[in-house]
Amino acid sequence: MAITLNAQETIDDLLAAGVADAQRFTADYIAPASEGVAYGINGGWFNNAKTPKLFGFELSLVGNASLFKDEKKAFNMVAADYENVRFQDGSDSKAVATALGNNEQDVLVVVTYDDPIFGNQETEITLPTGLGAEGVNLIPTVFLQGSFSPLKGTQVKGRFFPKINTDDVDLSMYGIGIQQDFTTLLPADKILPVAVSGLIAYTHLDGSYDFTETGIVDGENQQMKTEVNTWLFQLIAGTKLKVINFYGAIGYIKGDSSTDLLGTYRVSDGVFTSENIVDPFSIDSEISGVTTTLGATLKLGFFGLNASYTIGEFDTVSVGFNFGIRN
Repeated sequence: MAITLNAQETIDDLLAAGVADAQRFTADYIAPASEGVAYGINGGWFNNAKTPKLFGFELSLVGNASLFKDEKKAFNMVAADYENVRFQDGSDSKAVATALGNNEQDVLVVVTYDDPIFGNQETEITLPTGLGAEGVNLIPTVFLQGSFSPLKGTQVKGRFFPKINTDDVDLSMYGIGIQQDFTTLLPADKILPVAVSGLIAYTHLDGSYDFTETGIVDGENQQMKTEVNTWLFQLIAGTKLKVINFYGAIGYIKGDSSTDLLGTYRVSDGVFTSENIVDPFSIDSEISGVTTTLGATLKLGFFGLNASYTIGEFDTVSVGFNFGIRN
């Protein structure tokens, strides 16, 4: 929470320099976090290449951990890209922490703003650090998933994260998908030692953080709202054994995220207050990348356990506890 408030305070301070500067910094600061969330919520969609028998079902509790890579922890902030912001030490550019990283030393910038009485004035602020300052190197997600096979070789899937609704934070997630076992269409399906299937899945996440009550800057209905939409395409191959199975997949993830800074803001230097700034900006970003997954499933009667590792822009570890009738 301290990191969230620190980042929000910096964004509010940058509004004094102008909406364009605040938007530019925020886009670079939060982009890796949005991308990491997108990869994390797409882990664990499958635990086998072979789909359950006709009318088979499976219920799963799936946990994912999206791991940070070093290149996602910082971005190159160039002073010339900003209209009213410069580095306190006169540097042309610096590596600055994203929401996933950590500034080993304070990064100071000077913000120039227009005072209604005294004209151009300057103030010095410290840029925010990120999750790395707390030793956090992953984004965890967890959800419930269910699947059903209405047709031979076809598995329809759905997942959701129970909605969190507190005084400050709202968060919800859901997804739908379909997996088709291509080998069930072949005459020799029963004797083939492996199964090959394809998966298409859509996942949606909504999140918002209301900071009106923090008192960082005067205003009303202040919140940051994020929406993530992704599509996942996978080609999966795996063994068809009774107890333990191994599987691998190659896939492609594509999607987008949108983050809006909403509400009314009145930036003040302590004596004089600016005009209202309403719904300052919206940041949109595209997400895409190739993934490779290796995993294994252990089945003991109606129960199962699976684990997988996915390599991509954000590597993701997935673990699932399963219950159902597959064979």
